[in-house]
Amino acid sequence: MAKNLLTDNAVRQAKPAEKPYRKLDGEGLVLLIQPTGAKWWRFRYRFKGKAKMISLGAYPRVSLIEARNLRDDAVKKINEGIDPSDHRAAERQAVAIEKTVATNTFEAIAMEWYGRHSPTWATAHAKRVKERLDNHVIPYIGEKPITEITAPVVLTVLRRLEDVGKLETAHKTKQSMGQVFRYAIATGRAESDPTPSLKGALPPAKTDHFPALLYPDAIGAVLRQFDNYGGYPPVRAGLKLGPYLFCRPGELRTMKWADLDLDLAEWRFTLSKTHQPHIVPLSHQVKAIIEEMHLLTGKGEHVMPSQRSPRGDRPMSDAAITSAYRAMGIEQSTLVAHGWRATARTLLVEQLKFPVDIVEQQLGHSVKDALGRAYNRTQFLDERRAMMQAWADYLDTLKKSTS
Repeated sequence: MAKNLLTDNAVRQAKPAEKPYRKLDGEGLVLLIQPTGAKWWRFRYRFKGKAKMISLGAYPRVSLIEARNLRDDAVKKINEGIDPSDHRAAERQAVAIEKTVATNTFEAIAMEWYGRHSPTWATAHAKRVKERLDNHVIPYIGEKPITEITAPVVLTVLRRLEDVGKLETAHKTKQSMGQVFRYAIATGRAESDPTPSLKGALPPAKTDHFPALLYPDAIGAVLRQFDNYGGYPPVRAGLKLGPYLFCRPGELRTMKWADLDLDLAEWRFTLSKTHQPHIVPLSHQVKAIIEEMHLLTGKGEHVMPSQRSPRGDRPMSDAAITSAYRAMGIEQSTLVAHGWRATARTLLVEQLKFPVDIVEQQLGHSVKDALGRAYNRTQFLDERRAMMQAWADYLDTLKKSTS
């Protein structure tokens, strides 16, 4: 049979017609020209008496020389008793299996899970989860197919943390691993989660609560220190607003002018932890602090901007308040910014006798009614408004007391 009948020029200049047509190159290699102008290489052959055909790719991505080499390889396989079509199918299956194994490793599934869920998390939480996976899990079992990871394998990973005294990290790492396994089950790549089998395998982690002030005299003394702070005005505002508002420190420092309505005396924003809308009624004291800040930072985006952000497009850092505490001699073991939440939670209930549900609602915690429905953001708003004013007045009373 004639071979190598085509030339580069003939292939390049082949024009489309109303119907598909072929140009022969010999030994089964043909160029199919479509009415659209597309040109495809085909190899036609017979195997065990049956006429068959496989595609060798499109021109010009596959050149004439490359098409001939592919044809010659196929002819060689036929001479060896191998069907080129079956051989190609086997190769594709092997590649598919390899890809499946690669995408079914713990690392691949963990990163897929993280990529889908982390955008809904607080930035700091997402960072901690990623660091736990990257530092304590993936280096040891990341390349393992997730179906081969058993409870003893997981325990080995966690024991490394236990052995160096990082029990809390071990428990949180176990929690994250369990979420990855459950995601793998939901996406059809695993059948079980081994982490529940480890209940009791690790000693319980000691829970350290945020240091908080619960005694009136101590609270009053600290509030007076805040009033006398002579540093950067936005930091001074943050120090004074923290006890009044008892929101999460990250939410306070990123307070934006656009979220404030001083006429309604409300601060509306999205909670960093639950990503739910939230309303904080503003007491007279809080409004006065914010109005004072408006003279300084009202043209920017943030109420308390960073010193390095003259235009106010960046909030002050999460270390600013902590640094101010230390500068005033308030030790971390005594009080942290987050501790005002515990202070308010305790004293609003025990001293001011407000219902727990209302306090929890104001804290931004998930509170449900008798039917199991989560209260919406406007629930008890009038009661919370009264509570926030009563709380501010109570703090002012403590601040004025010198006993």
